Amino acid sequence: MAGEKTEKATPKKAKEAREKGQVARSTDLQGAVVLMVGIFALGSAGPGLVQRMGDVLRAAIVQTSSPDVVSIRGIGGLMSAAGTATLVAVAPIALACMIAGVLASVGMVGFRPSGKALKPDFKRMDPKSGAKQIFGPNSLVELAKSLAKVGVVAAIVAVALLPKLPEFGGMVGLSPTDFGTILSADMGSLIKRAAFAYLFIGIADFAWQKKRTAKSMKMDKQEVSDEAKTQNLPPEVRSMIRRRQMEASRKRMMSSVPTADVVVTNPTHFSVALRYSADALAPVVVAKGQDLVAFRIRELAREAGVAVVPDPPLARALHASVDIGRMIPEELFQAVAELLAFVYRTAGRSAAA
Repeated sequence: MAGEKTEKATPKKAKEAREKGQVARSTDLQGAVVLMVGIFALGSAGPGLVQRMGDVLRAAIVQTSSPDVVSIRGIGGLMSAAGTATLVAVAPIALACMIAGVLASVGMVGFRPSGKALKPDFKRMDPKSGAKQIFGPNSLVELAKSLAKVGVVAAIVAVALLPKLPEFGGMVGLSPTDFGTILSADMGSLIKRAAFAYLFIGIADFAWQKKRTAKSMKMDKQEVSDEAKTQNLPPEVRSMIRRRQMEASRKRMMSSVPTADVVVTNPTHFSVALRYSADALAPVVVAKGQDLVAFRIRELAREAGVAVVPDPPLARALHASVDIGRMIPEELFQAVAELLAFVYRTAGRSAAA
């Protein structure tokens, strides 16, 4: 079937997708790795942390017995000392978790930072695409994953605690120290089991994300063929072809400016030409550009008698969020409708005069 995307993404397309931040990533796997490392770090540094916090508490009790300490300055010093001790005690665990999170992310996507993924994308604010994300197949998968995580954790807790309920009943006469020791051991074992289960869920989720990303980047045979032809040419020829393609595209765009109903401007940096017909659902962007291209669009519009209206917020929004040949998004309907109504009223008055 023509246009069917059945071919695996080429290295060039995979590289471009990576630069845009379109990579397989599992927050569940990253969270599971951080949880595992945090548990082992807490097990290693936990006794020292408890000892240090106990020393801080005992020192505070001793110091508060002195009348000189019971003042604003003295209490401030106690709080500062307690905060410093807490930070020193928690720092190794927090540092281990942070390093684990970074290493897990690098292990999934590699260490290839890209600034393109950080740039704002107004297309992501489209309510239609947002609704597809909320009610699409991916949301069902995420719901199934969440239910699976809750179910696995609940099953582990049940399997671990139910057999021990009679033992807990026999601990009524134990001292708080002995009871705390037994309880902490049982809770530690329970948490480790849950962490391992979460790790398996994260691995499965990462495999699913890789499959989903590979599917979204598939190409049709014509795209693969066109890319192969371009790649086999010398760099100078490829550059010339791209330049000619851009020039041809710009000429086609400029030829559409006289057919527009209005040109919205920044007023100097951006220009966006809009055309509306009765059989269309919404106005369409037929040309747009910035700086010199924007200046040329305004010139052509004035030569053809097309209204040029300065509206900086609307011009910036249209230029950033709507591609050439596309209808304006729903959130800009009212602003564009008011603009077109103003243009039509002005044109009507001019014709009557």
